Amino acid sequence: MSLEELRREYARARLDESEVDPDPFGQFAKWFAEAQKSDLVDLNAMALATATPAGRPSARIVLLKGFDRDGFVFFTDYRSRKSQQLESNAWATLLFYWAPLERQIAIGGRTVRVARDLAEAYFRSRPIGSQIGAWASHQSSVLPGGRTELEQRVHQLSEQFAQGAVPLPPHWGGWRLEPDEFEFWQGRESRLHDRIRYRLVDSAWVIERLSP
Repeated sequence: MSLEELRREYARARLDESEVDPDPFGQFAKWFAEAQKSDLVDLNAMALATATPAGRPSARIVLLKGFDRDGFVFFTDYRSRKSQQLESNAWATLLFYWAPLERQIAIGGRTVRVARDLAEAYFRSRPIGSQIGAWASHQSSVLPGGRTELEQRVHQLSEQFAQGAVPLPPHWGGWRLEPDEFEFWQGRESRLHDRIRYRLVDSAWVIERLSP
């Protein structure tokens, strides 16, 4: 089958602006709960798009680790490419794609670092291997010695921390995206998809339907 022939119809559900929650956080919570009930794999995986001050974009998959009315939280190395871009250009977009439900959610806004105590609490909840990995990996940097170099660091750190708790690395923590825009996308027949956007205007959310 050629690429031109790869297609399918979307007909699972509909999305109408008269029926959505007036609050985008409520609408997100509703869809997220439905995704949980559907037993989706990695339902908290989301694409994070960032850009340099010059506008060159990059994207990668990260995991959502918390959300409330303050925003959406993920954790990473502050020395990574994503963090360096967020330090110089705080605007970012998150994108969830749940293929079995024929749904996407895009969330845009500014990012800020989370408080150190929140990062500490989450770090303590991680498996010991992931804690050591946060020390061993200088995320996004070149490994001249290849995988062997990384594995040697892990071995050394495992011995170093064998007798006690692994401390939170000074270079590791979380980011919170504080939304000013949401777009909920529901696949529909003939590519006439439902797209409902929420925009924050003067502290109030404006709901609009977008052309598919």
